[in-house]
Amino acid sequence: QVQLVESGGGLVQAGGSLRLACAASGGDSGSRTMGWFRQAPGKQRELVATISDNFSTNYAESVKGRFTISRDNAKNTVYLQMNSLKPEDTALYYCAASRFLTTTPGAFNYWGQGTQVTVSS
Repeated sequence: QVQLVESGGGLVQAGGSLRLACAASGGDSGSRTMGWFRQAPGKQRELVATISDNFSTNYAESVKGRFTISRDNAKNTVYLQMNSLKPEDTALYYCAASRFLTTTPGAFNYWGQGTQVTVSS
């Protein structure tokens, strides 16, 4: 089993920045694809960004140019740098890992507990 622990969430004003981190441990913690998802109240969980083990990235249109996903394979950690935050970015952000090279949410096998990001206007 892979355990994922997120950190870095918080309250920030619109236009500000936050950096989320997700540390993976246990099992095959060197997952092929790592991703960040988010879920706002009353909405479905949505993909934010993914990064493969060869550092190929994929972003939701709503965050392109503002968010950057990265990973440190030596530390089994994935990051999400969020800049120019907007109130609509407010959500619970989840880290996820997949054994597969994928961008499909259903293919992610392991999930963290989530970290809250709140952007005030």
